[in-house]
Amino acid sequence: MAARQQKKPCGNNNDDKPAIWAGYGKLVRLFRDKAGLTQQALADAVQYSYEQVASIEQGRRPAKAAFTEAAERVLGAGGVLATLQDEVERAKLPSFFQDFALIETEAVSRFSYDPLLVPGLLQTEEYARELFAGHCPQLSEETAEQHVEARLNRQKLLTRTPVAELSFVIGEAALRNPLGSATVMREQLQHLLQQGQLRNVEVQVMPTVRGFHPGLNGPMVVLETLEHRQVGYFESQGVGLVISDAAKVSSLGLRYGKLRSQALNTEESARLIERIAGEL
Repeated sequence: MAARQQKKPCGNNNDDKPAIWAGYGKLVRLFRDKAGLTQQALADAVQYSYEQVASIEQGRRPAKAAFTEAAERVLGAGGVLATLQDEVERAKLPSFFQDFALIETEAVSRFSYDPLLVPGLLQTEEYARELFAGHCPQLSEETAEQHVEARLNRQKLLTRTPVAELSFVIGEAALRNPLGSATVMREQLQHLLQQGQLRNVEVQVMPTVRGFHPGLNGPMVVLETLEHRQVGYFESQGVGLVISDAAKVSSLGLRYGKLRSQALNTEESARLIERIAGEL
């Protein structure tokens, strides 16, 4: 595989900090004051630096789950901080995706077609990091890392209870597009094979030689919530659209059904993924 090319600057993307981070930080300070602790004392107790604790309290940096767990124990927060952790994590996601990410947490089924990239729910940490490193406009290292953390946090959907039924149809081009080093891609393909072994997960590949199929119009997601509400979603170039109109969602469902029938079955897909991984 060719050596990784140096990425060219593509502007900057400096978003305002989410309000939930500021609200979480104020609660940390409130509980800390009630406990009679200084910022340094709290930092020592949770094994974070003074600067990290100060940033969290000021809403400049989101708390990770490990911090929340430790702060709950040290400050006796009674589950208040833990209750906010999912919202803190969700705010790390790109703003256009956050509404759908909230709906996604309530999914009983989720079917997606991704022609050009491995879907986020199945990405490895290094693959996701390569994607965000190449973002245009360029993201700060801190923001890119937060997006990676949030993407990995979403993957709880694969193994959570109650179980969600998940189907992924992935374009062959996504498996052959060399993001990062050969090692990154090989590990990503092996990860796809592992996740495809989960009882509630099906991974199928749409070959590039298939000719016309409904997925040529672009990626899509069809989702059903706990309340059995049908929702569609698609995104392109940093713009996401949630579709709730029943007729439009029904059309997406029909297209997805046709896609699944035209794609390789799960066993054939696994063999193709193994073959591509062996070529790296």
